[in-house]
Order: sequence, then structure tokens, then C-alpha cells
Amino acid sequence: MQIEARTFYFKSDCHLIISDFIRTYAKNPCLIFCIGTDRYIGDCLGPLTGTFLSKLHILTPIFGTLDNPIHAVNLSKNIIEAKIKYPYHTIIAIDACLGTKDNVGCIQIKKTPIYPGKGVGKKLPPVGDISIVGIVDSADRGEFLNFHNIRLGFIMNIAEVITRGIYHAFSSNL
Repeated sequence: MQIEARTFYFKSDCHLIISDFIRTYAKNPCLIFCIGTDRYIGDCLGPLTGTFLSKLHILTPIFGTLDNPIHAVNLSKNIIEAKIKYPYHTIIAIDACLGTKDNVGCIQIKKTPIYPGKGVGKKLPPVGDISIVGIVDSADRGEFLNFHNIRLGFIMNIAEVITRGIYHAFSSNL
């Protein structure tokens, strides 16, 4: 049975849905693992979220920011580093993904790992105990590398919602 929650970034309670899921399914301690690159706007959801979270000075370790992104080239190295430094932490992984046209703007939270690059045909190692993905564009057209045609404001809005949800989940536990 797959455990998941879904919401759209523009809904007023979407950060609470994220927060409630994390508080229900993430065992403390946790770390945040933000995947993506700022070389394509559509793929910067993870590092943008990591940057926003790091500015909030939460006590949870954060891997992947705009200054130190985690992407296909360094993913395996960062997974190993996270598991060595924080062997007992629940990993909450964040990434952008492609979906159907009707789901663009949807944020999905699941109690499963993320399979980075799967939507663009890459074979990368899975990461995370909990995954948060933002659907940033449609794969319906078959143009899998269309991440560069996405508006930065849209990605920032989704990243802000995910940041609020995570912050709320962890600040509620203080």
C-alpha cells in the first residue's frame, strides 16, 4: 500500500498538508535532501527549497542548495556522505518532476524514495524515505528536456510552499 498526499501549490492549506504528512510519517531525526540544478529553471525546485530552508536556520541538516546543488553527477557521492554523517536520520528528498498537463503545479508527498532523473530517462540511485516532488511541467508532449521553458516565479512559488510546510512541521515539534 502506497502512502501519499497530494495538493496544488496555490491552495491555501497546501503547506499544512505537507507539514501533517511529515509529522505523521517522518521519524526524528530527519535530514532534507534537495535534488536538482540551477542550470535549468525547471530543475531548480530542490536547490531553491534547500536555499530557502537554510536561511530559516532550522536545526535539520540540509543537503542541496543553489550554492551546492545535488545533481546527476554528484548524487551518489552525496547520498553516501549523508548516510555516513547521519546514519539514523530519516531522509526527506525533494525534487522537480514532469507529469501530465492536469497535474502541473501539484505537490506529491509519498512515503517512498525519489528516483531522480527517471522522467528524463536517467538511471540514478533512489534517495529518501519520504519524497516531496513538485510537478513543474507536462511530459505529455514527449519533450523531456523542456525544463528551460518554465517560469522562475512558478518554481519559486512551489519552493516557498514546500519550505513553509517543512518549516511548520519542524517548528511544531520544537
